[in-house]
This record gives sequence, C-alpha cells and structure tokens, in this order.
Amino acid sequence: MARRRKRKSRRRQEGRRILEHVPQYSIESGEEKPVTAARKFIQAEGILPPALLLVKRNEHTTDRYFWAEKGLFGAQYVEENHFLFPSLRVLEAPTAQELITVAIR
Repeated sequence: MARRRKRKSRRRQEGRRILEHVPQYSIESGEEKPVTAARKFIQAEGILPPALLLVKRNEHTTDRYFWAEKGLFGAQYVEENHFLFPSLRVLEAPTAQELITVAIR
C-alpha cells in the first residue's frame, strides 16, 4: 500500500525559518511541569524576549516554548501565527517596498 506524503504548511515552514534566528535555551524540567520549569528559568536568568526554550521532559520528549513580550507560547502556535508577534517581524525577510527603496538609492 502506498503511503501518502504529509502536506507541509508553507506558513508554518516560514515561521520555523524565522524562529531559527531567535536565541535558544535548553533546560530540563526535573520534577516540575515543563511550562513551570520554563517560567522559573526565564525569571531566574532574566531572559528578554524573543527567545525559544527547549524543555526536556524526559529522555524521549522535549517541549518547545516561545518567550514573547505578550507571554509564553507553544512554539508550534508561534510557527503557524508568527505574523501576530511584533518581535518576529524584524526577523522576517524584507518586503517588496523595502527592496524598491534600496534599489532607488
């Protein structure tokens, strides 16, 4: 039986490329829930947004969180909706209007 290829969302792929340029921190959750460990790490280290936190839950599972000005979000949500986050707009590719102004100069 032939396997069907999973369709990859272009919007999510673009969001993933944008998140590659954000600082990443890897931590282990220990006895705490992953989101609690991430919040405590952010407060203890004084991490400024935007940042991506990789929280290792156990040897097989790692949860990904995005630290933004608005709070802590799941990284998958941010990949799909990166245009809602002002701190990520700076990291996006230049728009056509910016390219035109550069070409005129």
